[in-house]
Amino acid sequence: MSFTKIGEHTLATNGFLTMVERSFRADGVAYQRTIVKHPGAVVVVPVLDDNRVVVVRQFRPSIEDYLLELPAGKRDVPGEAPIVTAERELQEECGLRASHLVVIGSFFNSPGFTDEHTHAILALGLELVPNAPQSAEEAEIQVQAIPIGEPSACIPLLPLNDAKSIVGITLAKHYIKEHPIEVTRYRDAPEVRERFP
Repeated sequence: MSFTKIGEHTLATNGFLTMVERSFRADGVAYQRTIVKHPGAVVVVPVLDDNRVVVVRQFRPSIEDYLLELPAGKRDVPGEAPIVTAERELQEECGLRASHLVVIGSFFNSPGFTDEHTHAILALGLELVPNAPQSAEEAEIQVQAIPIGEPSACIPLLPLNDAKSIVGITLAKHYIKEHPIEVTRYRDAPEVRERFP
């Protein structure tokens, strides 16, 4: 069976999101699907040199509750590279800068209804910088560090139920397992160790 796109029209636009109806034809039958267009995002995996990861606890209005998750943000600056977006989000949410950032993978968040595509960025060699929150939720963020276990271990990810964070940490553990010598070259600044004892 082959699928052919035969049309698209905008239903609504709000901020960075656009809802469209796309029409397709498959084996002579036309049908429509409602799609949410998204500019994409990054999720940053800041790994400390003692094999813990920096996470944030923040309020998420969509679920009306707090989530423990990796720092992340949308790619809403046209033409901006994912690494640059990751640098900004790491500073805004955590007050950290990394000496080494590398893209370790990407994934579609929920392709059943949106084209949102997220790049996972590993951040190593951390130092403290002034944070720069951009929203009410970011201003109230609590930053902490949690253990992620050895690279070959699937556990512990139990404190997390946020999909991008689970995917990001899993990709980071795989990268660390495949590049152990490279990863150990990047050490955290002493003040980072004091902040996350």
